[in-house]
Amino acid sequence: MATMAQICEFFNSGRIALVGVSRNAKDFTRVLFREFLARGYDAVPVHPGVGDIEGHPCFARIQEITPPVEAALLLTAPQVTIEVVRDCAAAGVTRIWMYRGTGAGAVSREALAYCQANGIQVVAGECPMMFFPDAGFPHRFHGFLRRITGRYPQ
Repeated sequence: MATMAQICEFFNSGRIALVGVSRNAKDFTRVLFREFLARGYDAVPVHPGVGDIEGHPCFARIQEITPPVEAALLLTAPQVTIEVVRDCAAAGVTRIWMYRGTGAGAVSREALAYCQANGIQVVAGECPMMFFPDAGFPHRFHGFLRRITGRYPQ
């Protein structure tokens, strides 16, 4: 389980790649992308084969981003997360968040082991919306439920 210190460090990154932002403007990954932008982050979309996301240049791989990012939020399927984590390591990214809202999310055991072996800090299996100050009711409620069940990061 991630710690609040790791979550805060991730949020203190100024330039963050969002890997796997959907082409579909109604997808929740796009909601996350917009939220990071609205909160002042230099959010950089990454998705192969997409030229731009909402007017922002979109990169095929994290290594192509210039200037480089400090952290990456992975919005990928678990079966591709290991490849993306390796790309992050090659790009010098030392903070990764493997998103999970419902279902498996981006978390992969192989990717977690790789991060641990290579000194990459990981927040795994959490939704960033739950940790934003002044988040909407569903996200605050989700955080409340996690607190009372003892599953909220300390």
